[in-house]
Amino acid sequence: MDNFIVSARKYRPVTFDSVVGQQHVTNTLKNAIHNNQLAQAFLFCGPRGVGKTTCARILAKTINCENISASSEACGACESCKSFQNGASFSIHELDAASNNSVEDIRSLIEQVRIPPQVGKYKIYIIDEVHMLSQAAFNAFLKTLEEPPAYAIFILATTEKHKILPTILSRCQIFDFNRIKVEDMSGHLATIAQKESISYEDDGLHIIAQKADGGLRDALSMFDQIASFSNKQITYQAVIDNLNILDYDYYFQLMAAVSQENAADTLLIFDNILNRGFDGGHFIAGLSSHLRNLLVTKDPKTLKLLEVSDNIKKRYLEQSQQINTGLLLSALNIANQCEINYRTSKNHRLQVELALLKLCHLSSAIKLSVNGISASSVELKKKLLESVAIPQNSSPDIVNKAIPIPVVSSAAVNSSNNPPTPSLPVAKPAAPVKGWGSYKPSIAVPSLNTVFEEKAIEEDEEELVKGSEFREVTLNGFLEKWNVLAENLKVESRITLYTIMTASQPRLKGNLIEIDVENAVQMDQLREGKIDILNYLRVELRNFSLELEGVQIEQSKVRKPYTSQEKYQVMATKNPALETLRKTFNLGLS
Repeated sequence: MDNFIVSARKYRPVTFDSVVGQQHVTNTLKNAIHNNQLAQAFLFCGPRGVGKTTCARILAKTINCENISASSEACGACESCKSFQNGASFSIHELDAASNNSVEDIRSLIEQVRIPPQVGKYKIYIIDEVHMLSQAAFNAFLKTLEEPPAYAIFILATTEKHKILPTILSRCQIFDFNRIKVEDMSGHLATIAQKESISYEDDGLHIIAQKADGGLRDALSMFDQIASFSNKQITYQAVIDNLNILDYDYYFQLMAAVSQENAADTLLIFDNILNRGFDGGHFIAGLSSHLRNLLVTKDPKTLKLLEVSDNIKKRYLEQSQQINTGLLLSALNIANQCEINYRTSKNHRLQVELALLKLCHLSSAIKLSVNGISASSVELKKKLLESVAIPQNSSPDIVNKAIPIPVVSSAAVNSSNNPPTPSLPVAKPAAPVKGWGSYKPSIAVPSLNTVFEEKAIEEDEEELVKGSEFREVTLNGFLEKWNVLAENLKVESRITLYTIMTASQPRLKGNLIEIDVENAVQMDQLREGKIDILNYLRVELRNFSLELEGVQIEQSKVRKPYTSQEKYQVMATKNPALETLRKTFNLGLS
């Protein structure tokens, strides 16, 4: 136990090449050393745990190394390198600005800068968390930072670049450190696991890397914790149990139940998640991410946007092929609205369960609406053809009488004054058969009703299979459906939403619908009814990428009275005697 060193310290990079995920910084620094073009002040910026202080120490050690290699790396064997590694270097000083942020501390540092280095070519000062310096300390540091001695180099590190004075920033070479990618981090963890003889699963390391949120130090801390928890066997199950992470499997099971419209299993899965101690808001946020990932995997080009292991990618790919894009878009809209309303809701569980029930009935709503469109189109075509309807079991004479073949002379065709009259196409009669008279078809002739009805059904079915789910929307068609929906809302006594929809004409900009609202109250009402409006319009207009946005118009000079006080002021302006009456009887406003 006395000799145990945490992985974040034990495997801290000691050369530029061993730094993880910051090649753009390390390559620049190596080139600067190789070309002898070192600035006198560096500023390393970036989130925690990405290698700022580590790179500062490597840079300081390499600058003073007596035998720099051809690849601009420190040798690690000279006197300067050994003294730095043992923490006994007199030329490299490290200052923590979080605890030494006063003017006196900076003045003491300035006094030290005047003394040349005893060993090595440069005297290097590493100031960590430099944003913690006080305003007076920054001002005292300005002159020295701008014109330091030729042997002095300052390396500043911070997580909050915006807190540093612009006058300090202008005197430094600034290097922005990126969050470390999940793939780079999991690969580094795998290397450490092999060195420590720890068995691991790639899925487990990916979860650790995702949980670290770009910080390698956080990932190494979790790595040590799980290695102890699982007795040096880092499995996927051990990671999610120890870090209390919602398993991907829950969301895959949930979406499978939603696609099968199984509301009971959906609610039971959510209940199991709550019993494990997870928060409903955390669950619904994870569901939104899961739906987003399913939409991303719809196109192989965007598959690389998923920061998950290969096994999980395959599962996303399989499930995305089984669920309709329109269903996913509507489900994502419902989950997003639930996440927005979750914080203000008093009954959090009911809010999530209501969203899950809506998800389970999305397929039925879409099918019902599509079938209604198909049936209405067939009925319309049947009504248009009632005038030429022919019974299925008609005799040849009835057929000949019902559909007379127009005779058009060549003179009539060639005459410009008498253009030919269009007629229905008539099939060529089959050869006559004995016993059927002069016109007897060799096979049964279906009626026009049957032909056109079957054709209409075939067209609708083909349209559903081959038709795009992002059909172009015309302005007239959109306004027609918009007005129908507004009338339906009026019938349902949703007067506020009806007023918003009819007060001004909506604007259609591609797939974005803009509607004007007068105040924040109407904006809130529009947000609440947004899902219902979009679910109706997306299905009716066959475009599942439609979006709705409210635009709050500027208040006019004559403001509408809303409160009791405002209404009274308007009335008193029109009739001054009202104010006299109020004062006489000492009346108040309720």
